[in-house]
Parts: sequence; C-alpha cells; structure tokens
Amino acid sequence: MKEENSKERERLSFEEALDNLEEIVQQLEKDDVSLNQSVELYQRGVELSKKCSDLLEKAELKIKEVQSSLN
Repeated sequence: MKEENSKERERLSFEEALDNLEEIVQQLEKDDVSLNQSVELYQRGVELSKKCSDLLEKAELKIKEVQSSLN
C-alpha cells in the first residue's frame, strides 16, 4: 500500500502535490485528528513538500538552461 502511495505521489504534478499538501494542513488544523492520524498526515506532508521542492528545482534548472541558450 505504501509503495502504491509513493508511486502515486511520483506522478503528481506540482499543482496536484501542492493542493494535497494544503488539504493535509487543513486536516491537521482540526481538533478531531488523532495522534496516529496526525503523524501519518505529517509524513505525507513532508513527502509532498519534498516533491514540490524537487519539481521547483527542476523548473529552475530548465529556466536557467533556456536563459543560457539565449546568451
């Protein structure tokens, strides 16, 4: 199951990962989330945050490549 979730997260676009991350934050802000649920949500949030960061880095590299090819 965790492997399926990991593969699913790999296929997410930046926007989808960010939306999922925002949903997790909203869930964590609720008072009715158990400790175990909070830990699981936090872990998923960290993974999604890394995914977003990686995608932003790739986009930045592409932009730099385009800019350097224009010079």
